[in-house]
Amino acid sequence: MPTASTEPRITLHPHDRRVQVNIDGTPLADTTRAIELRERGYPPRQNIPRDDVRMELLTPSKTVTHCPFKGNASYFSFGDHADVAWSYERPIEGMEAIEGKLAFYKEIVE
Repeated sequence: MPTASTEPRITLHPHDRRVQVNIDGTPLADTTRAIELRERGYPPRQNIPRDDVRMELLTPSKTVTHCPFKGNASYFSFGDHADVAWSYERPIEGMEAIEGKLAFYKEIVE
């Protein structure tokens, strides 16, 4: 059994379970093509292809963060909800599978 020190810090798990994202009753995403990103110390996040996200309802934010394990993340807002989702437009080597996909904060979405 791997220990915390021998497990990879990040693992990616493509799956075909249905993932839906709603905020204030508005559907923002619906997919069966998500990739679950599991990062040690963080909750699992579903990375959803843009084709399955209602991008016309999201507005780009000025927020940018950097993760040494994934790269720079750009953020998106929905109405009065700032920075509800993020995307790695040019992830670092090894994280190409999440390129351009959106992850949403579980704490904000339904």
